[in-house]
Amino acid sequence: MKYTVFLAVTFLLFSCNKNSGTNTSFVQDLTALEKAIEQATPGDEIVLANGSWKDVQIDFYGKGTASQPIILRAENPGKVFLEGKSSLYLGGEYLVVEGLYFRNGYSPRSSIVAFKIGQDSTAFHSRISNCVIEGFTKPSRLINDHWIEFYGQHNQLDHCYIAGKSNDGETLRVFHTGNQNTSNYHQIVNNYFGPRPRKGGPRAETIRIGDSKTHMTPGYVNVADNYFEACNGEVEVISDKTNFNTFRNNIFYKCEGSLVLRHGSFAKVDGNIFIGGDESGFYGGVRVINTGHWITNNYFYKINGEVFRSPLAMMNGIPKSQLNRYRQVTDVVVAHNTWVNCKSPWQVGVGQNIASADVLPEVEIRSAPPIRSIIANNLIYNDQADDSPVVNHSSIDGVLFRNNVLHNDGLTFTKYDALQLQDVKMTQINEWLFAPEEGLSGFLDSLYNGFDFDKIEQDLFGSSRADKNLVGAISQLAKAENYQLDQSRYGPSWFSTNRATAEPAVLTASSKAGELARLLDQAEAGDIIELTDKEYTLNGSLKIDKEIIIRSAGEDKAQLLFSGGESTPAFEMNPKGSLRLKNIRIKGKAGQLAFAPLKENMSSAYKLLVDDCEIEGFSYLLKASKGSFADSITVSNTLIQNCENGFVLAADEKGDYNAEMVSIDKCSFINVQRNVVHFYRGGYDESTIGGFLSITNNNFMNCGAKEESSVLLKTRGIINVFITGNTFRQNPVKLVALLWGEKNNHHRDNTMVNSGEIKVEEQQKLEILY
Repeated sequence: MKYTVFLAVTFLLFSCNKNSGTNTSFVQDLTALEKAIEQATPGDEIVLANGSWKDVQIDFYGKGTASQPIILRAENPGKVFLEGKSSLYLGGEYLVVEGLYFRNGYSPRSSIVAFKIGQDSTAFHSRISNCVIEGFTKPSRLINDHWIEFYGQHNQLDHCYIAGKSNDGETLRVFHTGNQNTSNYHQIVNNYFGPRPRKGGPRAETIRIGDSKTHMTPGYVNVADNYFEACNGEVEVISDKTNFNTFRNNIFYKCEGSLVLRHGSFAKVDGNIFIGGDESGFYGGVRVINTGHWITNNYFYKINGEVFRSPLAMMNGIPKSQLNRYRQVTDVVVAHNTWVNCKSPWQVGVGQNIASADVLPEVEIRSAPPIRSIIANNLIYNDQADDSPVVNHSSIDGVLFRNNVLHNDGLTFTKYDALQLQDVKMTQINEWLFAPEEGLSGFLDSLYNGFDFDKIEQDLFGSSRADKNLVGAISQLAKAENYQLDQSRYGPSWFSTNRATAEPAVLTASSKAGELARLLDQAEAGDIIELTDKEYTLNGSLKIDKEIIIRSAGEDKAQLLFSGGESTPAFEMNPKGSLRLKNIRIKGKAGQLAFAPLKENMSSAYKLLVDDCEIEGFSYLLKASKGSFADSITVSNTLIQNCENGFVLAADEKGDYNAEMVSIDKCSFINVQRNVVHFYRGGYDESTIGGFLSITNNNFMNCGAKEESSVLLKTRGIINVFITGNTFRQNPVKLVALLWGEKNNHHRDNTMVNSGEIKVEEQQKLEILY
């Protein structure tokens, strides 16, 4: 891969060489640290003693120089733990922070790390390096903060590991308000952005640069040589909202979102690798809005997201758009990129919504298609035929297609004169990397020479295009064959993302009072608890705060009789709790809940999987609380009967929702009186494209007798709904479901007997959230 010279320059700038007269202060508590900071002069080094530093808000202010920065570092990298309510803010010039580890807590301020102290002390020419922020998230998912806030100019974040933010707000935010924060040339380089779980709503980007109010400002932010893994917070992994920013040589590994050129213009997107897979249809590529972008030398493998998450999504804009909406795509170049086994990789006019003019104001209608843009010298390779490699959602006439090559397993595609069908021989280098074989000519080297195309000097792996130039991201096989994706290049040298995995223990629980709860508390994540007796009485909620499996030891179902108090759940889902129940009968009574998250402080998502079970007698099968979120709820082969309410996932508003993936398959619902399924997302925010509800092959009988809405399955605002192959008998409702036709709501092969109908409402009027 290409490597730029700025890193060498930066490390020289932040050289730690000091004159012999400089001081090193070893500090062991906050009082000593504050004194050392106050007395620090250029070249001084402040060393934090190894150990836990709890509830410390560090304001690191000082003025170093280019040759003699002031350094704040760990005694040993990774051995200084900032825990509890802790934060680190920088102000001044030429400051360096190294080797700190934030864990087991959260910041009491608006961010964990900020290049600014208060309103007056902004940091310039400062650097944070070799640090870790892991799971340092607010107690509630609904509380907004940013983990890292960039202000000032010429600041840098490098070789850091950052993962686990689950609450509202971007992980990293670059601010551009005020002259001191524009044309800032910040460097975000060589970091490992680890998993960010699905949030269930907007405002969960991993990186956001600017906002709509500063969309005219120059940024010159460089985001390069970073590794993004499973950054699934929302549809935008990176949201670029200022101008002249660069995104180069980054790896996006199985991220359920895209690099989005949202409000900014004149971005360079070069040499990035996007790796997806068949296990998810949500992996995203690059989404394009605004003007003047160059998208070159990028490689996409099995990116199968659709529409907003398409491998390449060129959006429609809004004529005379407001600041925070969508400006028309103009003067964009997409050249020398490769797409391998991606589903419908090029989508033009994404977001066109003219049909929604009756339910949306005129200022929301995206009717302006891309214009004056070029897609040239690209390669699409499919080893299985794709009947729609180019999708036109609006008008494609404003896009010039030149010398693009398609290998499509023999299936022709002639629409839009966009692609030349060819038989391309590819060498498979690893699981996801394919490059054209040597010796191919006649079509791969037949290139369109557009304006400034000569400035595309190298390919994806740094080979000179002056020596050899082909369509696609890779021009020389030899260099591609030597490429190895080394995750250890990213993040701190002392930190490993590898976690030891132990074989799960199988624990046996008798029906002795309290034994099941005791084993749950003692079990390690991933363990299995087998129920050996026929009947168990639960006097209180079972706390689920880790990954655990509970199953009957034999073929017969063990029975759990819940005798807890009113409004308490049999299973209390805690942050990061993951419960799988297998072959169990659970019986409750009026006023009780079978499953429920905590009523507050659900800082992280939970998971629930129920298979081959019987559940009866509860007031609620599952009831979400405000701010709670389930990453996945999967119920299969289960009987649910004689319950007042079923699944109620409807506690949040303003675009947030209470679960991402909900799947109900091969289940029977008998005498569930209301809210059989109530899955709700309130408000209109087109860039939030969840949740996902699949109801397949189930039987519903005598349900909905007390349903005031007279709708059996309520799904208002949910974007992806599939109701397939179900049977509905004797359910006294007017509608089985009211689906949102304009979105991804579908039904087929359902049988209705005295149960109303499934109605599709093409457009739904919702409250606009912005």
